[in-house]
Amino acid sequence: MERRGANMAEKDVSEKLLADYNDVFSDIVNVLLFQGKCLLKEEELENTKDISQYKVDGKLHEQERDLTKRWNKEGIIISLLGMENQTCEDTDMPMRIISYDGASYKTQCLSDNKNRYPVVTLVLHFGTNHRWNTARQLSDMFPVADSLKPYFHDYSINVFDIAYLSEEQINMFQSDFKVVADYFRQKRVKGDYIPGTEIIKHVDEVMKLLSALTGSRSFEFANKELKKEGGKITMCEVVDKIENRGRLKGRQEGRQSVLIELVKEGILAVWQAAEMAGLDVEAFEHALQKS
Repeated sequence: MERRGANMAEKDVSEKLLADYNDVFSDIVNVLLFQGKCLLKEEELENTKDISQYKVDGKLHEQERDLTKRWNKEGIIISLLGMENQTCEDTDMPMRIISYDGASYKTQCLSDNKNRYPVVTLVLHFGTNHRWNTARQLSDMFPVADSLKPYFHDYSINVFDIAYLSEEQINMFQSDFKVVADYFRQKRVKGDYIPGTEIIKHVDEVMKLLSALTGSRSFEFANKELKKEGGKITMCEVVDKIENRGRLKGRQEGRQSVLIELVKEGILAVWQAAEMAGLDVEAFEHALQKS
């Protein structure tokens, strides 16, 4: 992730909040890399910032991975694990990942600690229209002359199409990521979503992630409403809140349409219709002009 504007930065933060929990991060790795085997324990993960700098046109730029954690086992670093979220494809992704991984290896070179370890990065693609169909390795980005092929290292990336995971894979998840993965799979397969009854542990983070990935604030609205009521939260309750809000909004918009027609027909004055709609006169006049 390169440093970007405020709105994009807020979206990036929302996308990484859930997976930053060790129970979620380890769950994602165990399912996607180890086919559901619990090889990575959450207590074996150590948080680490992975920020590097590079110079372009004489200017210094900073790049930061979405998420990185060290995998430690009995005092030995097994690997540095990186995770990148993508809502859409990026043709330059192989170059981006090799720059992140290369920076991580450079950090090891510069470290006084002589323990060396591999760097593994997962790219989580949340698109529902199609699988990742752009570059997965460097040779997908440019032609390589036959004379160079024996010497060219074709760096490839690990892309996982979350919406295209099988139902069996979805059911392997033990953390809140199951809720997220199931949502995107159902939206792709059915175009609709039937919520499950699993209790959500990290509610704020799940709702913020779904909001960031879908562009809809409805999840955060439902979260705020359910927080007021207290108790444990499932996606059933979240969807109920969203649907109730939609019905209420529809009734309000329908009522406003009727009032606009009555004003146009001269039956009501603007101030009367505005009062009935619960709007100030200026807002109602604006709606009247748009109709």
